Amino acid sequence: MDRALALATRGAGAVSPNPLVGAVLLGPDGETWGEGWHRRYGGPHAEVWAVRDAERHGVGPRLREATLVVTLEPCSHHGKTPPCADLVLDKHIPRVVVAQEDPFPEVAGRGIQRLRENGVDVTVGVRGHEARRLNEAFRTHVRTGRPLVTLKTAATLDGRVATRSGDSHWVTGPDARALVHRWRAEMDAVLVGAGTARADDPALTVRDAPLRAGQTQPLRVVLDRAGTLSPDLQLFADGAAPTLAVVAEGTRPDYADALAEAGGAVLEVPTLAGHLDLGALLDRLGAGNGLPDGVRAIQSLLVEAGPGLATALLGQDLVDRALWFVAPKVVGEGTPAVADLRIWKMADALAFVESAWETVGDDVLLRGCLRPAL
Repeated sequence: MDRALALATRGAGAVSPNPLVGAVLLGPDGETWGEGWHRRYGGPHAEVWAVRDAERHGVGPRLREATLVVTLEPCSHHGKTPPCADLVLDKHIPRVVVAQEDPFPEVAGRGIQRLRENGVDVTVGVRGHEARRLNEAFRTHVRTGRPLVTLKTAATLDGRVATRSGDSHWVTGPDARALVHRWRAEMDAVLVGAGTARADDPALTVRDAPLRAGQTQPLRVVLDRAGTLSPDLQLFADGAAPTLAVVAEGTRPDYADALAEAGGAVLEVPTLAGHLDLGALLDRLGAGNGLPDGVRAIQSLLVEAGPGLATALLGQDLVDRALWFVAPKVVGEGTPAVADLRIWKMADALAFVESAWETVGDDVLLRGCLRPAL
């Protein structure tokens, strides 16, 4: 199952809004007969690739002796591809080990039930927690209609994202910045606020990491409540990826027509206490409403936020995960990573239910989850 989970990650950024799935076919003595993963949206599922791999190695006729290990319940419905549960039955595979049930309503245990009703020995729950975390974006989107929100922050040891002059290039080293580009390639969309757009003029594209097969540049989302950002910003002018500008209802920015011609779009959302309603924005991104042509519903959202947007998202409990770099630097007076969250007691501090530290070049990275795995 560990191998199947590793295979599943190869589809990151290429299969959304489908889940990440990996599969391994084992022979009766535990030898690997075939492997596969879901490679692109609308393409064959992991089980199909594993069977094809086994047949390519000449063991197709022996699949009636095999065990299929798969990270997600085999589907039981006709979508863009035939049901994988039927493939298991057609190949007479006698045993299936599944990490997690599929929360998608058209599956939701029916694949497992169909296999068991036809005599297949099915085990469920092996590495289930890891599999749920792997497909957290898919599971969040299915159950809430919203994308999984990941907040990325890079701060100094004393918690600053910029010096007192506003300089922030660069807080972290090249290894950390390259990793951020890999994350962008695996996400459906990247979001920044107007302050970051003005100060840094970011491109928000994948440049320091190669795009794997099936991956595309993420949708770039910029908050511009009053519609006053300059049309000369890279987000509007470089044509490197579609851009969605989010403005208040009734606002038409000067760049609207040019953005539409470049393949982008302007999305109007309601305001709340004088600010864009971030909850309403997540609902619309998850539903796919008002997005540029060719962009599917957003399942995963990477927020590369300045302090204002980070504070708003954290304060409204809209962050699911955090990717928090800490650089071995101290600047003293400067811009804090997060502003006032109006927390008076340490017992009320926002706490991660799961977290782990790792070294990235000269920096350290906290991967933290603010919610239990769905």
